[in-house]
Amino acid sequence: MRVLIADDDSVNRRILQSFLGKWGYDILAVESGDAAWKILQREDTPRLVILDWMMPGLDGAQICREVRKLGGPRYTYLILVTAKFQKRDILEGLEAGADDYLTKPFDSSELRARLRTGRRILELEEQLVQSREHLQFQASHDLMTSIWNHAAILDILAAELARCRREQSSVGVILVDIDHFKKVNDCCGHLAGDSVLRETVRRLKSQLRPYDSIGRYGGEEFLIVVPNCGQQQSLNQAERLRLAVSEAPMDIPGGNMSITVSAGVSQGCVTDPAGVDCVLKAADLALYRAKERGRDRVEAAWQNPPSALPPLNLSTRTATAGTS
Repeated sequence: MRVLIADDDSVNRRILQSFLGKWGYDILAVESGDAAWKILQREDTPRLVILDWMMPGLDGAQICREVRKLGGPRYTYLILVTAKFQKRDILEGLEAGADDYLTKPFDSSELRARLRTGRRILELEEQLVQSREHLQFQASHDLMTSIWNHAAILDILAAELARCRREQSSVGVILVDIDHFKKVNDCCGHLAGDSVLRETVRRLKSQLRPYDSIGRYGGEEFLIVVPNCGQQQSLNQAERLRLAVSEAPMDIPGGNMSITVSAGVSQGCVTDPAGVDCVLKAADLALYRAKERGRDRVEAAWQNPPSALPPLNLSTRTATAGTS
């Protein structure tokens, strides 16, 4: 673990560096409070800090106050080292934001124990942060494919539609469905089906820009949001996605299998401020038409709409394999 030492006394600095080096710490040492404060404002700052109280510029207590005001996503553990030993001095240092306090001359064993305490607290905090991030990921992502889940991709679509109205732009909406997916599960088993889902997502993602978004809309159906794309650009992108999936057989448990997809494309733009339900229904109808006309093809909502199609219920999507 990296430790920042701030002490204007070169002898004390060398003593601290010697001890901490023997104990396996990675050390960064400075000789003033101002230099320490500059480092503590960086993103890669050490999170375990030993501060002399009396230093040129900012003193140790002032640095503690500034660090606590700064906040940040990760906690910084601060240890004050000083010749002050009165109870009121200790309280002043702790109230300034210090986590611990050592008086000079300090005992090396005591210093080591206090550093271990700080390190243990920081490691526990890191575990809590990782657990929180994991829970956040689970809440917003599909665990099978690691892309956005149904609710999250709909939120992204709503945000992009609102943004395109604000910025006088457009956004493409593409629904992609794996053709004959039920046959994969029925003939080859669910492990093969899972493998097809993951490989399909990998191939789709390979064609997306960093700011495009993809989510699992249903069992074998994916919703892709492509900002700043007009009708022809959205249609071209959907065709690239289709070709990326069908270009080569997929390796699945038990052998290889050729997989194709169908896609329906709709458009959200400032001249037609449709809501989420509207653009989804348009893309879904286009996808239905692609299935009806032979699969392994792309259809756009604005091209040759059929005279009549059966009603579609967009609220009943589930993350289970369908019959398409």
